[in-house]
Amino acid sequence: MAGETTGKSLTRHLVSLSSIPRPYSAATEHTFLSAAGHGTLGDSLLALWLSQDRIYAAHAYPRFIGLLISKIPFCSSDALDSREEKKNQEVLKILAFSLDNVVREAAFFRETSQKWKLDIECWKERKATRDYTAEMAKVSSYGCLEDGLVFLWAMERAYLDAWRHVASLLQNAERKSAVSSFAENWTSPEFEKFVSDLADLVDGLGIKLGSEGWKRAEGIWARIVELEERFWPEDGEEITMKLEM
Repeated sequence: MAGETTGKSLTRHLVSLSSIPRPYSAATEHTFLSAAGHGTLGDSLLALWLSQDRIYAAHAYPRFIGLLISKIPFCSSDALDSREEKKNQEVLKILAFSLDNVVREAAFFRETSQKWKLDIECWKERKATRDYTAEMAKVSSYGCLEDGLVFLWAMERAYLDAWRHVASLLQNAERKSAVSSFAENWTSPEFEKFVSDLADLVDGLGIKLGSEGWKRAEGIWARIVELEERFWPEDGEEITMKLEM
C-alpha cells in the first residue's frame, strides 16, 4: 500500500467533481430512475434492467472481487500485528463481505422478480452491460489493488445515490411495489454503512493529492459515471431487446 494520506479526502474530492466530462447526476438521476420513483416505469422496462443487473451481480461482480482478493499483498514476513498485515486483513474483510452480499443480492433478484412477476430470463444482453462488465474485468485483471478498490467504492457509491434519488421520489407512494423493494434494499442502513466503510478504506490507502494514483482515481470515477449512466435502459429497449422465443 502507499504511504499515509495527506490532507484532502480522495472520495470526497471525486464526488465533488462537477463534470468529468458527464455530470454525476446523469448517472444518479437518469430518466429511468425518475420514472421508477414517479411510478411511471413499465414492468417490461423494469424487467429488462433487472435482467442486466443480475448479469452484473451474479456473474461479473464475483469475478471482479475474486481478482481483487488475489492482489492483496500478503507476505509471510509481516508480523501479525504489523501495519501491513492489519491493512491486508482489513481489505480482505470488506472484500469478503462484498462477495457474501452479492450472493444474497442475486437471490434477492430472483425472489423479487418472482414476487412481482417480472420476467428476467427473456432478454438479450445490452451493450452497456457488456461494456460495464468488460471494464470490471480489465480493472481487476490489469489494474493495481488500489485502482480496483477505488472502482469498487465508486460503483457502490453511484448505486447508493441513484436509489436515494428514487427513494426521495417514492416518499408519498401509498403502496408497496418492486421499485420500492429495490429502493429499500439499496438505501438501507446496512448498504449505507458498506459504502461508508469502502470510502474509509479508499481514503486510507494513502493515495496522495496530485499523484499518479490520484489522477487514475479521477479517471476511474469519470468512467464509472459514464458506465452507470449507460446502464439504465431507455424507453423502447423493452421492445428491441426482447428475445424471440
